[in-house]
Amino acid sequence: MLARGETVIQLMEQLAPKHYAVPDDRIGLQIGSLRKEIRKALVTLDVTPAVVEEAVRIGAELILAHHAPLYRPLKHLQTDTPEGALMASLIKNDIAVYVAHTNLDTADGGMNDWMAEALGLEGRGVLEEVHTDKLFKLAVFVPISHQDAVRDAMFQAGAGWIGNYSRCSFNIEGTGTFLPSEGTNPYLGKPGKLERAAEVRIETVVPHSVHRKVIQAMLKAHPYEEVAYDLYPMDLKGRTFGLGRVGVLPQPETLDAFAERVKSAFDVPFVRIVGDGSRSIRKVAVLGGSGSRYIRHAKFAGADVLVTGDIDYHTAHDADAMGLAIVDPGHNAEKIMKPKTAQWLEERLREKGYATEVIASCINTEPFKLR
Repeated sequence: MLARGETVIQLMEQLAPKHYAVPDDRIGLQIGSLRKEIRKALVTLDVTPAVVEEAVRIGAELILAHHAPLYRPLKHLQTDTPEGALMASLIKNDIAVYVAHTNLDTADGGMNDWMAEALGLEGRGVLEEVHTDKLFKLAVFVPISHQDAVRDAMFQAGAGWIGNYSRCSFNIEGTGTFLPSEGTNPYLGKPGKLERAAEVRIETVVPHSVHRKVIQAMLKAHPYEEVAYDLYPMDLKGRTFGLGRVGVLPQPETLDAFAERVKSAFDVPFVRIVGDGSRSIRKVAVLGGSGSRYIRHAKFAGADVLVTGDIDYHTAHDADAMGLAIVDPGHNAEKIMKPKTAQWLEERLREKGYATEVIASCINTEPFKLR
């Protein structure tokens, strides 16, 4: 069984929810239609003519990209221009393009976590906050006989986390009353007769990002035809998601040695370095993509070094003056997302019983070469 395009994207957005993106980012479906079965999906960092040729060659109906092919506004779509020819090729071959950019950067277990893991960073935190998950309190009234089943269903759907403690709830026993009307099919009692039932009020914490999933799981596990429950917002801060990561190396090492670690981790032929190569490095900030505007975030976080791409000349001087080392592996270091995204998505499709293949692009989209 093949997954439809809408299903593939629903799964992709479990990894990288759209509301995690920074404002005005160009994400989502950009070209084509998802209303079709997908035999093969191709994961790429950039959508270039060579990548489109690869998609055609392998028979992919969907490209999942990190960088948007439609990023700058187009005033026209002339097919004799590079941009127009690219769009024409995608449309002619009925290949849809979906973009997950800063939402994948921000996601827990996404781009910046993959980069931090590749560097071996421990005790990671967020470099810049983008989104905080709002918290809700869910209270539901359950017959005593079904309290364990309902609690477990809610916990498995993502409820009950307070910090690093899971399956947190508060439970109060009491008596519920209800009068089933004619035409109802009550689990307890009979229509037209007031019923008193021994029930438990279960209260638990639910993050906004999973509250619909938790409610659906609760309703499915609950035996009542009509379920009494309350959901109300809490004035408490939930989990924070953001761009970049800050962590520490298992052991200090020199900046020169750390630069070699970066080259190996991101499979790049060279890096640019700002700072004394003999200085000791322990605390590291890493941010995929262009990180010039994050040097002060890294310094404020106490990082010895910032690993990011596209550092310009004047920013390098500013970082050096403030005592922050920089290792710049280039923007293309984000290619780490290709195999990681493909593996994550294909595993979810297999769990759902779909035969759709997800393939990491083999095309190197690095535009720079050394001489």
